[in-house]
Amino acid sequence: MTGASGLLGGNVAAELRAAGHTVVAIRRAGSKVGHLDDLAIEWRDAELGQPSALTTAFAGADVVFHCAAAVSVKREVTPEMTAANVTGTQNVIDACVAARVKRLVHTSSVVAIGLSTDGKPCDETATWNFDREGLLDAYAITKHRAEELVHAAKDRLDCVIVNPTFMFGPRDARPSSGKMIVDVVKRRIPGWTDGYNNFVDVRDVARGMIAAAERGRRGERYILAGHDMTYGAVFQLIAQIAGVKPPRFRIPSPIAKLVGKWGDFVESRGKEPVVNSTQIKYAYTDKFRFASDKASRELGYHVSPLEPAIRDALAWFRARHMI
Repeated sequence: MTGASGLLGGNVAAELRAAGHTVVAIRRAGSKVGHLDDLAIEWRDAELGQPSALTTAFAGADVVFHCAAAVSVKREVTPEMTAANVTGTQNVIDACVAARVKRLVHTSSVVAIGLSTDGKPCDETATWNFDREGLLDAYAITKHRAEELVHAAKDRLDCVIVNPTFMFGPRDARPSSGKMIVDVVKRRIPGWTDGYNNFVDVRDVARGMIAAAERGRRGERYILAGHDMTYGAVFQLIAQIAGVKPPRFRIPSPIAKLVGKWGDFVESRGKEPVVNSTQIKYAYTDKFRFASDKASRELGYHVSPLEPAIRDALAWFRARHMI
């Protein structure tokens, strides 16, 4: 598998080991994987930019779970984002073919699906419309392009695509999406916005990916979603579970837009902004809604309550003195 050191990859590895499977994972030289020491993982040195090393690493694998990706809030696609998310995915595909891997489970994202235009949650048939809806950024563009590569390879490789939403849970060493939990606990988020997102227990997604490997249909994609919630509601839930005060007030849109423009300026100087104008639009949109009916029907996918994911993430962060 790729990306085992990340939130999703680590939980996929844990679920595979719990089910009795052998787990082989690639890592770059110098990668920090100490948070996975409790798992019996066989590590092989390879990077997404090394097709021959990937082929060697994948030799003998029944299934490759491709979880690695570069995440950024930048609006403009950078060479680094393309190399990791697009070229890296093509290299994984080619290595799977060369190593005669039986199946690839590709981790895409709901940003490669589409945005709701009628108030109803999107399913897998939704048309990709982030450009038309003004919510285009580097991550959405590169994940969309990567998914197109996987679709194009289905005649020469048995591949299944999964599209997770915003994940919470343990083993978030960076942290990635769990930074929202850390920031609420540390009182770094002053207020809340009216926008929606879909939040899911990462372990549900991990089990959904294993089910996709076992029962998914070749060339199909499956949304692995959880709960459509406003940011205000999820901040309140995190604060309640953590025993801290929630963000204090609703942030007026005009003020948020000014912050977003400042982020655009920071990005124009070649730096990674905290937020930019596109991220501000995300914070206020009600179009980011998704349903997992297909995954439930075909994979037996199950959506758990969100509280245990937050509680276990908090415990994991506290045990490592991250909060």
